[in-house]
Amino acid sequence: MFKRVLIANRGEIAVRIMRTCKSLGIFTIGIYSQADKDAPHVKIADEACLLGGPRVAESYLNIDKILEVALLSEAEAIHPGYGLLSENADFARRCEALGIVFIGPSPDVIAQMGSKIEARKAMKEAGVPVVEGISYPLANAEEAVKVAESIGYPVMLKASAGGGGIGMQIVRNASEILKMYEGNQKRANDFFGDGAMYVEKYIENPRHIEIQILADQFGNTVYLWERECSIQRRHQKVVEEAPSPFLDEVTRVKMGETSVRAAKSIDYKNAGTFEFLVDENKNFFFLEMNTRLQVEHPVTEEITGLDLVAEQLKIAAGCSLDFSQKDIKREGHAIEVRIYAEDPKTFYPSPGKINKIDLPKGPGIRHELGIHDQSVVTPFYDPMIAKLVVSGKQRDDVIDILQKALVNYHIQGIKTNIPMLKEVVAHPAFLSGQATTSFVDKFINKH
Repeated sequence: MFKRVLIANRGEIAVRIMRTCKSLGIFTIGIYSQADKDAPHVKIADEACLLGGPRVAESYLNIDKILEVALLSEAEAIHPGYGLLSENADFARRCEALGIVFIGPSPDVIAQMGSKIEARKAMKEAGVPVVEGISYPLANAEEAVKVAESIGYPVMLKASAGGGGIGMQIVRNASEILKMYEGNQKRANDFFGDGAMYVEKYIENPRHIEIQILADQFGNTVYLWERECSIQRRHQKVVEEAPSPFLDEVTRVKMGETSVRAAKSIDYKNAGTFEFLVDENKNFFFLEMNTRLQVEHPVTEEITGLDLVAEQLKIAAGCSLDFSQKDIKREGHAIEVRIYAEDPKTFYPSPGKINKIDLPKGPGIRHELGIHDQSVVTPFYDPMIAKLVVSGKQRDDVIDILQKALVNYHIQGIKTNIPMLKEVVAHPAFLSGQATTSFVDKFINKH
C-alpha cells in the first residue's frame, strides 16, 4: 500500500478521501488555493501546500504546480477525486511519466471515454445498447439538420467533450438546430477546448440510472449494483438513491453484466461508472462513462458495506479484488441529497460567510462536508458544499429519516437549496418512485 498520497482536489471530496487514507495509515498531502487557506481539507491533511491564487487556473487546474508539489512532498500517488483534473488524460500521463501513480484508469482510456463520440463507438463495438445517433463529429449546422431529420425529432445536440449539461440541447425542429448550433459549439470549445458536436435521438421522460464497477489489474471486474440519478437540475444530479425504485431484478442484473462486459472491452482498471438512459419499458441505452469516483458514491457504500476509496487505493497499489461478484451484498436502501450554496428560487450561487451550521444527527445519517462554522463560500468554485446521506432497511423508512433530517439541517449566513430539497422529497412522484429526468422542470421550477 502507498505511504504518501497527494489529494488533488478540495472541499468535501478531499476530506472524504483523506478520511479513508488515514484509516489505512497513509500520510495525506493536501493542496489549496489562497481562497481555501482555512478550509477543512487543509486542516485535516497531514501536510498541505499552497498552489496559488483563488481561481482554478491558478491553483487546482495548475498541473505544473501540482506535480511540483507532488515531487517535493514525495507523494507516491495522486488521487484526483471528482471534477477538476479527475478526467484529464494529460494530467494522468504526466503523473505516469514522473513515476507517480494516478489513482484511476489509464490515460488512453480516460481520453477514449472523455470523448462521447469515441465512447459511443467503443460501446457499439462491445455490443452495448446506445441511443440512435451518429458516432462522428458534425461538419456544420446544416449537416446536423440532415442527421436529425433522418433520425426523427426530437434529438439531442451534444458536445463530444461535454459534461454537466454544457453544450447539450434538446431540439425539436430544424430552426432550433440552426439557432442553437453555433452557441452550443462555442460553449463546448470555451469549456473543453473541443467544439466537436454530434446528434443522437432524444428519449422522452427517461430514467437516468448508472452502474458502479470496480476492476483490478488482474482481469477481475465486478458491478456494485445501480444508482438512480433521475432527479436533476440543468443536467446536474440533485438526488441519488440505491437501489433504484424503478428497476426489476432481471434488468438490474442485465445492466450490471453489460457494464462489466463494457469495462473489459476497453481494458478498464479502477473504479468507474457507466451511465444509462432507461425508457418506460426498461430498455437501457449507454449515455457516457465517468472514469473516476462519482459524487454519489456514498449511496453504493451504504448498501454494499464497501469503502470505494479504499478499493481505489488498493487497486492502484497493485492489489487484486478480494471479493467476487457473488460476494457483493445489497442490503437496505440509501439516498443522497446535494447541498448547494445557492438561492433555492433562482438557483444562482450564494457565496458568503457561514455563521453557524446545525446538522441533524441520529441513526442512518451520514454527512460529507466541505465547510465548517465561519467558512467563507467563495464564488470561485462549484457551489456544492456538502452531502447528506441517509440509509435504512426500507425506502419508506429512509425517506422519513431524510425528511426529518432536512428539517433539522441549518446553515446560517448564506442561502442554500435545502428548501428545494424538502419540496422534492415530499413530492408524490418522488415518494412513489416515479420521478424521471423531467421531474424538476415539471414540478419544482413551476413557481
